[in-house]
Amino acid sequence: MRVFVNKISGIDDAIVSMFMSKRTWTRELESEVRRICASVTKPDGSVDLECNMEDYFKFKDWMEKLVKWGQKHVTMLRFIEFSITVEGLHRGGQDDWDAHAKRYENRIIRSSTRLSNFGYEMSDFYKGKIIPTDQAAEILGITFPERFEHDGKAYVKAVNGYIDEQYKDNQDVKRGLYMLSIPSNFIFKVNLTEWAHVYKERNASGTANPEVKECCEAIADELGKMVPWFDRTLFAAIEN
Repeated sequence: MRVFVNKISGIDDAIVSMFMSKRTWTRELESEVRRICASVTKPDGSVDLECNMEDYFKFKDWMEKLVKWGQKHVTMLRFIEFSITVEGLHRGGQDDWDAHAKRYENRIIRSSTRLSNFGYEMSDFYKGKIIPTDQAAEILGITFPERFEHDGKAYVKAVNGYIDEQYKDNQDVKRGLYMLSIPSNFIFKVNLTEWAHVYKERNASGTANPEVKECCEAIADELGKMVPWFDRTLFAAIEN
């Protein structure tokens, strides 16, 4: 399994939001915030450590204030969004991740078991831990017929079992035999405030499936590498 933080966006908007409540905002200040953010961050939103140091220290000051006040005033942190791709999380774990779809504002699309064909592939977590019946039979030298009849119907061999012959090419029927260990790829978007909730629910100290926890922690690692202020301490402190 691999995770990719494609882009972090909206930091400039979040910083600008700090100046609105107490009416310290001016259009000139907003323009300066956006200029400095563009100077300090790369196109993917990560902090550029080779940037202009004067700009960096101003950015650093704003970020420290933002994460301090944003922990309670969580709307400010909702301006910050993450685009994330996950490759190879098992299908059962995908169900767990989908449970937070509201947090992503339903912005999550995954590999479809209806529109794709799966063989005996499985996510890294399950490799070496389980052997599907068909593969176990092959190892043991047991052969199954390619076709047999039962209750007046003909059934043909498919991945993990048999299918009524008339439905052998029907994707809706074929996926009934797929195992929850098959790998699933997906892309989702989530804002920082809602991500904090997902992290609290799915991190290594929780009760989630081990591969789901691995996915969650890997995302947290990547976020922290890109923007040092986006760390586990912040995720735990955000009141959401």
